[in-house]
Formats: sequence, structure tokens, C-alpha cells
Amino acid sequence: METVERIKEQIEAGDISVGIELGSTRIKTVAVNAQCETIATGSFEWENTFKDGFWTYSLNDVWNGLQISYQSMTDKVKDKYGVAIKQLKSLGISGMMHGYLAFDDKDDLLVPFRTWRNNNAHDAARKLTEHFGVNIPERWSIAQLYDAAIHDAPHTQNVRYMTTLSGYVHWYLTGERVLGVGDASGMFPIDPKTHRFREDLLNQFNDLYHKEGYTQDVHDVLPKVLVAGEDAGYLTETGAKLIDPNQELQAGCPMCAPEGDAATGMVATKSVAPRTGNISAGTSIFSMIVLDHPLEKLYPEVDLVTTPAGDEVAMIHANNCTSDINAWMDLFAEVLDTMGAAYTKEDLFTRMFEKALEGDKELGHLLSYGYVSGEFITDVPKGYPMFIRSVESQFNLANVMKTHIFSAFSTLKIGIDLLKRNEALEIDSMIGHGGIFKTERVAQSFLAAALESPVSVMQTASEGGAWGIAVLARYHVDHQGQKLSDYLDHHAFGDVEALVLEPKVEDVESFKQYIERFEAGLPLERQADTHFNS
Repeated sequence: METVERIKEQIEAGDISVGIELGSTRIKTVAVNAQCETIATGSFEWENTFKDGFWTYSLNDVWNGLQISYQSMTDKVKDKYGVAIKQLKSLGISGMMHGYLAFDDKDDLLVPFRTWRNNNAHDAARKLTEHFGVNIPERWSIAQLYDAAIHDAPHTQNVRYMTTLSGYVHWYLTGERVLGVGDASGMFPIDPKTHRFREDLLNQFNDLYHKEGYTQDVHDVLPKVLVAGEDAGYLTETGAKLIDPNQELQAGCPMCAPEGDAATGMVATKSVAPRTGNISAGTSIFSMIVLDHPLEKLYPEVDLVTTPAGDEVAMIHANNCTSDINAWMDLFAEVLDTMGAAYTKEDLFTRMFEKALEGDKELGHLLSYGYVSGEFITDVPKGYPMFIRSVESQFNLANVMKTHIFSAFSTLKIGIDLLKRNEALEIDSMIGHGGIFKTERVAQSFLAAALESPVSVMQTASEGGAWGIAVLARYHVDHQGQKLSDYLDHHAFGDVEALVLEPKVEDVESFKQYIERFEAGLPLERQADTHFNS
């Protein structure tokens, strides 16, 4: 009761901060108090659509979903605390990283929002990478703009402003054309010293762009870049009505710089200091590792992005992680259903994962490629899930499950090991989040072995980027010159418990042996689709 009364007083005093994240499957709203504790959440489920050759979301759905998500959160506050949210201490917006939202001189959208999922800009990205000497992935906004230019897309000549989804929403709420450096780093390369777009590359892009017959200056087209804590504007009267059509929410609260989901994920896992990182494991798997020194070489496998504070991050993304494991679990469930056994899906996953701990050091000499889709890192153009064993293999349940979990981390390990070998990359700690870590200690211990570094799993990771942007909003008004990493350590995560597992020597050696066999078998995986689907 005491806690309820305390939080009620904070709400009435307007001493709460709100984060809203527009993710790929849902729009989530999180309200936090002065201690960064979650008060209430709300969400709205949505889906992308394939329209006129591009993956997109309706901007009407953006605002409708944002309103429903916010109202869902406020309804829970009213139910639990008996008061309405009228005033906020601060507010923050996060969204899917990358994307292409282009506007003309009247602020009208020129083409439907193009998401990170589109792969149309392959040639444009390759040309920019070669010209800049910096890796420019095809999902980056600047690659999308250059692709439009080299293909003479009719709208290109009218582009006057370009931003991301978070930048677009923030613009409409505040009137400010700004973007957090983490999200901006997925639009155009960032200068690690100034924490702004690289001036030399902006000029180079202008030269290329003008050669295609266009006259715009990219300096004017891109948003202003801000680091965490810098002034990003205030919620306007119009903005307040866009969030809350019921008009209970008052205008005037400060807003933090809008950020991308990768940056807010780093905040949600306390992975913003050099030599720390996080791994998000789901259908795909990606790592974000904060660098303590610049990379010497260009790697097509590595995106260079930043934390919300502007520190350089090596982002390594693998397309496949848990999809094939889920398929095997469905098979095991079918066996149990056939036998008429009573079980829950959660218990099945738990028991199967725990069984993996009984697997032997050699994993029974089994081998798995959970490649439901292709993998850039291992040069597999089209995936073909395979499970390989010999007559001498120790084919039992424990080894099967251990093999599948090792396989889920193998491609990412290959990418990270590449940087360790060539760039003297060191990792002091890594935080894992995602469904694969739900069974305590199993996947976490194997990941620690793969990375040869401690791996933590935290409670806060479950709230995800919406909580991360709420914390950034709180930091915006509370930091008083304190570094973001220190604020997270001493304030946001002060009482948060984490399970930390150190890598076991025997597991490290086991993973090294498995990777040798995994890489040796890759030619089979590359040929499988050709041989079986010709």
C-alpha cells in the first residue's frame, strides 16, 4: 500500500516519464517513476504490408497504434492508482532503426514509408561502400535515397527532408527535425569525434548525387544529430492531442532525442560502456558491442553504429537463430500429442533445454545448420536446414538439443571471432536477452562459452526498448552532466539483479571443436538448395 501511495503522489505531481517504441510487431508504451521503475505498460499489435514492391506500414496506423498503446497504459494507471496522467516529467520516442521517410518542401510524404526489411538498395549500397571506404548496408536510409537517385525514381527530385520512424513521430510531436545519434548512425556514417554526420562523406555524397542530375544538398535533407541529454524540444499542444485525443495530457514536457530500437536495447540491457555489449536472440540474432578503439578495416559483416551517447558500436547480425529449434520443438510436441501425454509448451522447452546440459563434450559428433534463410556472414545465399550425423555419432536427445543450441550461436560467433582476430576486440561483459534465455543457465552458459566472456541475463531486458527510451527520457531531465553509463549503473540499474555466468573451460573447448566442424561442413550447406530444389 505504501508503494501504491508513493507512486500515486508521483503521478499527481507529474513526476513520471514515458517511453513509446514503435517496433516491428507492436507499439509499446512504458511509464516509469523517478527511480526508473515501471509503473504501467500498454501496447498495440501491428503488421507490415508488402505494397508496390516495398515493405511498409501505414502512417495512419502509426498514430492510431500510438494512441491505443498510450491509452492502454493510462487505463492501467487509472485502474491501479485511481488517478489520470495529466503531466509528464519527460517523454521519449523510439522506433525501428533505418527506414526511408522522404518529404517534399510542403512536408508531404513522397512515397510510402520503406522499412529496414527492404533489400532493393543492394547496388546503391555497394557503390556507396566502395566510394566512401565505409560499410553502407542496403537498409541504411542513405542507401535508399541513392537507390532512388540512380534509378531515376520520380519522387527523388522533390526530396527536401528525410528521417526515420522515430524522427518522424518526434517531429510531429515537437516541430523539431532532430534525431538521436544511435538512430542517426543507421542513416549515414557518424564522426566518432563530433558525434555528428561525417562532413567529408556528406560532401562526397553530394558529388555523387549531383552527378545523377539532382541539386539538393544532403546537409539540408538529413535531420540534426543529438546525443543523449541534448535539447530535443518540447511536446506541443498539437503533439499532446496526437498522443492523447482525450486531451488529458498537457503539453510542455521536455522530450529526449528520438532513438532507434538498437540504441534503446543497449540502454535496456545496460550495455553502453566500452567493451560491453548485448545479444538479442530470437528469430534472428544480433550483437551490439561497444568499441574501445576504432576498427582498422572495413568488414561487410559489421555495421558501425553508435550508442545514444555517441560511442562506436560494432553490430553483427545473423539471420537465423531459434526458428529451426522451434520446428524441432513442434515435432517433439507432435510426438507427445500422438501419445496423449499431458504437457505445456513452456514445460517442454524447459525440459528439452535442460537435457542439453547432459550432452557430451563432442556433442555426439552431430552437426546442425538451422539456416531457415540465407546467411551473409557464412556466404550462404539461400538457407536449407540440415541435421547431419554418422553411424558412429552418439545420437541421443541430450546431444541433439546441445547441437541445436550451439548451432543457434555459431554464425554469430564466427562474426565476432573475425573481429577478435583482426581487431583485438575484447569483451568484458555481454548481456543476453530473448526467449532462448528463458530456461535459466542453459543457453546462457553455452553463449558464454561461444564468446569466451561472461554473459548476464537481466530482468529489465523483458521490457525492451520501450523501457530503454523511457529511461533515456528520464536521463534527459535528471542527468546533470552525468555520463549515461554512470547514470545507468547508479540509478536505473541500482537494484536490478542479474544472473552472471562465467565461461567454463570445458565448454569453451567444446564450442571451438564444434565451430571447426561447423565451418568445415559449410560447403554442404551452400550446395544443399541447388541439389535438392533444382
